[in-house]
Amino acid sequence: MDSPGTRFRRTIVRLTTGCLLTAGLVYAGPAVAESAAPTDPALAAARVVPVQLTGPADKRFNLVVTGDGYTTEETADFRADVDKHLGVLWSIEPFASYRSYINVWAVEVDSPESGVDCDPGLDAPRRDTPLNMGFWGGCNPDSVQRLLTVDSAKAAALADLVPGTRAANRQIVALANSDTYGGAGGSYATASGGNALSSLITPHEIGHSLGGLQDEYDYYARGVAGGAYEGAEPSSAHHSLLTERQMREQRAKWWRWLGEPSEAGGVIGRHEGGLYSTTGIWRPSRHSIMKTLGYAFDQVEREVMVRAISAKVNLVQSHTPNSTPLGADRTVWVDTLHPLGGELDVVWRLDGRTLDTRNARTVDLRSLRLSPGSHTLTATASDPTPFVRDPAVRGSSALTRTVSWTVDPALSTPEDAVAAAFTGHTPTTAPVGARSVVHADTTHPTRRSLSVRWWLDGRPMANPGNDRDLDLRSLRLSPGAHTLTARIPGTGAELRWTVDARPATASYELSAPLRTVNRPGRPVEYVYDGPFTMSLSARDDQPGSVVRQFRVNGDGWYTYYGWPTDADAPFRFSPSGTVIDDLVHGKLGRSRAVPWDDATPDYGTHTVEYRTIDAAGNVGPASSFLVTLVEPRG
Repeated sequence: MDSPGTRFRRTIVRLTTGCLLTAGLVYAGPAVAESAAPTDPALAAARVVPVQLTGPADKRFNLVVTGDGYTTEETADFRADVDKHLGVLWSIEPFASYRSYINVWAVEVDSPESGVDCDPGLDAPRRDTPLNMGFWGGCNPDSVQRLLTVDSAKAAALADLVPGTRAANRQIVALANSDTYGGAGGSYATASGGNALSSLITPHEIGHSLGGLQDEYDYYARGVAGGAYEGAEPSSAHHSLLTERQMREQRAKWWRWLGEPSEAGGVIGRHEGGLYSTTGIWRPSRHSIMKTLGYAFDQVEREVMVRAISAKVNLVQSHTPNSTPLGADRTVWVDTLHPLGGELDVVWRLDGRTLDTRNARTVDLRSLRLSPGSHTLTATASDPTPFVRDPAVRGSSALTRTVSWTVDPALSTPEDAVAAAFTGHTPTTAPVGARSVVHADTTHPTRRSLSVRWWLDGRPMANPGNDRDLDLRSLRLSPGAHTLTARIPGTGAELRWTVDARPATASYELSAPLRTVNRPGRPVEYVYDGPFTMSLSARDDQPGSVVRQFRVNGDGWYTYYGWPTDADAPFRFSPSGTVIDDLVHGKLGRSRAVPWDDATPDYGTHTVEYRTIDAAGNVGPASSFLVTLVEPRG
């Protein structure tokens, strides 16, 4: 491993004039924020760099990424680390579906010295860095090496440089210039920037910091089993003492998901271990990102994270003013958020009666022929995501918002001079994925309803009801690039996007097998009698980070990162797994996370699948090969 501060990087940074392409979006050139600068000279010289802007900062959840221990000459390293971390984050649900709720800002601050404190050990030198990041809980000999801390006051001072953000609408992630494994979750999340697993630390720690999720580890000190849990029923949504029968009878914990295939692999049920205890406490899935880095959030955790992200924003972004009664001779409108994973529902009601508006965002009151007197009009926006099953969550302000107006037909509405134009919309500067919802909002004249019409490769697309959103998944696009156009009829207003409907491709390379078997109608089979390695590479015709994933025997998809000790090394499969820093990696067959897990080799034939997720969110089709592990003789 290279020493901190002298890391050799193979990451290619695509530079254009004044911008850096990252995670498929434009990383604009540095811009100093219009905020009061901190008194610390190093922090005062920091640069705020917008990485992804989906809306005004005060109406979005803002992810503020700071770096520590990156010298001026290592700014490109910091940007590459941000790119890698975001690429992985956007590949994981629910961040993939709710990416459009999130602004991302990088705050670049030049460090006098390279690296961070006590890296990799307590005997390593302290370094002069702006945020005082350090391993061992900030060089505490009573802590653990992997606990990476940051000066929270200084991190907050940097985040305050981002206009429109505050503690209530942002999440700070501090990246350390290090290849050593480490991170922490709490008010702020931390992660090492360059470790092979570092991009997987970030969503795990955000799970702690944003969602309040707990660790599912069955140990606290690595290599030491956690013992028996002795506490009461935990408040954690994904830990319980209850049996499956008790969950169903009491309608408690994850009873709604029991028996379903877990997004993290296996079946959602009752798996022993968690909250740093080996026995006496149970979790929903055999492994998830809160237990083993590389897997997804399971459905229980994902529901928690959907609520946490959505609680940071308002589904109704703006609407017809409602402080005074309206006349019945006008239109009334709401502008909503636009999840990438699906459209929001909007239901209109007049005096409690549901109107047949087919999910439209505008209602023309003239068509209702209101009787004299006062009436109440409401619009309820809600998120129908299948990620949420708890009615309490679905009915909360995070996923349901209602706006009401008083309408009096005796009032008249003056003419306005609002011109027809597009306002907010999906960015046109980068390709959109074939699984995305693309949106285009318009201005709102009081006396007419503007419509949005869509064309794909010159052909009109039917899109009744909510014409502000177009769900590309419903179009089943052929592979390749397409041109999507939105227009306001009768005007010259037009938007145009490139749709990337060609997923990145993946290929593998294995170490030499004993033999290779080709049978008609079956994937190619490789035979080994011991450990073997697998490299996964990806190719895409569009810029941006591509995430590679694999799974064994239909288990959960696992993010490929190289090898824990070297991001450029291949992944190593072995009959019983390889122990690194008291964790087990690469057991072929039934996975194994800690030394006391079952180490029995799974001999026989295994199916290995692999795929990609590109920067536009396209998930490539899975390909596969077979591996037969034969038991050595003698």
